[in-house]
Amino acid sequence: MTSAPPRTPTPSSGRGIGPLLRGWRERRRISQLDLALRAGSSARHLSFVETGRSRPSEALVLKLAHHLDVPLRERNALLLAAGYAPRFTETPLSDPSFAPVRAGIEALLAGYEPYPALVLDAHYEVVAANKGVDTLLAGVAEELLAGPLNAMRLTLHPRGMAPRIRNLGQWRAHLLAQMEREIALDRSPALRALYEEVAAYPVADPGTEETGGAAHFALPLRIEHEGRVLSFLSTIATFNTPMDVTVAGLAVETFLPADAQTLAQLRGRD
Repeated sequence: MTSAPPRTPTPSSGRGIGPLLRGWRERRRISQLDLALRAGSSARHLSFVETGRSRPSEALVLKLAHHLDVPLRERNALLLAAGYAPRFTETPLSDPSFAPVRAGIEALLAGYEPYPALVLDAHYEVVAANKGVDTLLAGVAEELLAGPLNAMRLTLHPRGMAPRIRNLGQWRAHLLAQMEREIALDRSPALRALYEEVAAYPVADPGTEETGGAAHFALPLRIEHEGRVLSFLSTIATFNTPMDVTVAGLAVETFLPADAQTLAQLRGRD
């Protein structure tokens, strides 16, 4: 596994916690009264916090952030803006303390073989992958494989997987919608820049696309490989109740066979 350099918490704008808190509340479309009730406070006190007339306790900041589903990195920013120390660490994956996590993830990835599986960070950088991913990356241009690997670029770039994806229009729309939802949750400039980059990639006219005769309950990824079309269902798993910014951004994506033909070909290559 590789790791990106640690990121420092977003610094306070100098205006205090009020504008930041109000921005998250409006983004979530929650009224002051509703948020106050959820956090065990009062709408009056929350109004004073947002206008800078009152300083919230550290416990209240954390409660409000929890009920607003604020990402951990941004919770640190709220704490800093309120005058408190950051609560959530951001440990590099290479840190010795992460050894059990790395070992567990690597065992999980190996257990999925021959099916493709990989681990992504919050910006879709590939931090670990198993041998099954080679099936998806066959034919990808060398410059895209030079690293750091980014799953969105690998998938949607005209010299990446895109020319081999039979249902590119559908899969591309799915990935862009997924990124839009994450941008709404995590106001990351880097994620927004990545979205704008991959959304601007030229797309050839896909014509009439077919998802195949199986897996109607979920959209499959249909990709050409060695003269055949393989169909995969994608699943994503994350850590439950993370307490570290790095861990909160990790996701394990697996690609499981969506039909008998794909299952047979993958097992035959094992």
